[in-house]
Amino acid sequence: MIKRTIHFGNPAYLSLANAQLVAEIKKGDERIVKTLPIEDIGVLILDHPQISITQGALSALIENNTAVISCNQQYMPVGMFLPLDGNVLQNERFRAQIDASEPLKKNLWQQTVQAKIRNQAALLQLQGVDNSPLKIWANEVKSGDTENHEARAAAWYWPRVFKQLNGFIRERSGSAPNAWLNYGYAILRAVVARSLAGSGLLTTLGIHHANKYNAYCLADDIMEPYRPYVDKIIIEMLNKHPLQNELNTDLKKDLLQIPAIDVSIDKEKSPLLVAVQRTTASLAKCFEGTQRKILYPEL
Repeated sequence: MIKRTIHFGNPAYLSLANAQLVAEIKKGDERIVKTLPIEDIGVLILDHPQISITQGALSALIENNTAVISCNQQYMPVGMFLPLDGNVLQNERFRAQIDASEPLKKNLWQQTVQAKIRNQAALLQLQGVDNSPLKIWANEVKSGDTENHEARAAAWYWPRVFKQLNGFIRERSGSAPNAWLNYGYAILRAVVARSLAGSGLLTTLGIHHANKYNAYCLADDIMEPYRPYVDKIIIEMLNKHPLQNELNTDLKKDLLQIPAIDVSIDKEKSPLLVAVQRTTASLAKCFEGTQRKILYPEL
């Protein structure tokens, strides 16, 4: 069964009883009590300053490898809880990841950038937009992407991907739908980080990203080919929602479907949450030397 993404956007008290997450939700003068098996939850988003959670509930969620996301006063994700021991072979896999050679990491980054650009090209094609430069650049990516084809592709991609908008500029603090993208990417990042922990890998130690202040460098690497799937959802949202900077309930509801959308990986369709697990498992095998290719989805 596909793990569920649960979002709390109202004042709530979350506790644990009989392996169930018990949520006492306050809506005006009404108090609603709901329960959900801990084992069914893949991502939990705490999106209100008046949410309280017990230590028992939090530890049970983390033991279940649930990505618990905390949001700030602006209702944007700012933090995440993950397990310290997500895999029985964690020590062995940590060592393989730490000992990975530079040529291996550069090759893995080459594969990652190629997969990302090809998915960007596929999304432009679905939009009826010229994608020929991206198809060429994807094939020209060298080990380590030394010529920065990723940035070159982005410069072509972003002004064209949202046909509904005139010359869109991707800026984290820019106008809508930048905030929509930020929220969607935060959910995607949590899904990837959760799977990396489950595969026994260090989320901090990236193959390309290396910011010393970033605890999720590897998640930021591996999520790159999945970003166009979020972009595709944003395109669909632009067709049915007014353009606005504020993320209301309807917009978040659409973005919370990200872990459940169908993607094609290794010629098989599966929910994105499952596909990411296959990607991170293949990455662990690459570090161990038993596999040479990361399994990435094809849009």
